[in-house]
This record gives sequence, structure tokens and C-alpha cells, in this order.
Amino acid sequence: MNEAENHFQNYLNQHKIPFWFIQQDRDSFSKKLKQLKAKRPDFFILLPNFGFILVDIKDSTPLKKHEKFCIDYEETIKYNNMQKLFNMQVWFIISNKHTHYSTWFCMPATKVQTYTNMLVKKDYYSVPIKDFIQLSINESFYNLLIK
Repeated sequence: MNEAENHFQNYLNQHKIPFWFIQQDRDSFSKKLKQLKAKRPDFFILLPNFGFILVDIKDSTPLKKHEKFCIDYEETIKYNNMQKLFNMQVWFIISNKHTHYSTWFCMPATKVQTYTNMLVKKDYYSVPIKDFIQLSINESFYNLLIK
């Protein structure tokens, strides 16, 4: 578990949000998911009266000059494949040490894929910070669903 994932887990526990952390070692990854060109996220978050979402936590600093986060193209495609095949919503959630992991920038992978005009050489999407839903560590995760 990396530093951002650890801080996010603490955030979920602080707000009493039920979750499963998804182990990332090769032995626990389904060969069939790999064949389907799907990717395994970091957390499975259970939301009472709603269902669940899958979350990929990124420890990333935005491009200062452009105020944008870079999100990997291939990874976005794989998460969107997962959603199409299994009807499982996947979100990118980003924070970093510069914000002391006190602000989380959130966006569904399906929305990231709509930034085709911001696709850089099929390497990454360059997504403006202002387009992310922002959560502070003092806000409930459920606010993500109403923003």
C-alpha cells in the first residue's frame, strides 16, 4: 500500500465508510480480467442504499503551469472496459503530499475518457483540476454522490 492509499484508507475509516482494500500482487489477479483488458482498482467501497464503487487512488501532483492532472490513457481504457463488462463504476481519486493528503480530487473513469481533446499522444489525458469533484478530509465520502 502506498502513502496515498494509506491516507485514503484512514479517511474511509475516519468517516466509517465500509470498504475492501484490493491486494495488488500478481498472484491475486485474475488471468481472465487480464484477457478482457480490465484493470484491478485499489478499493471496493460499499455505500449503503446505493451499492458500491471501485476506486483507483493516485498519488499525483498536477502540472503547475497548466493546473491539470495527467491520467494514464491505457489505465483509463482498462477501467472503462471493466465498467462496460461488469457494470461496476470506477473512479480515479487523486491526492498528494503537497496537499498533505487533505484534499481528494475525484472523477469517474468514464468522464476522464471524454477528454479526447486533452489526450496527449495516447499516453495520458490532461484533465483540468477545476473539473474534478473535490473532497476535503473533513467531508463525508457520501458528498461525492451529491456534488
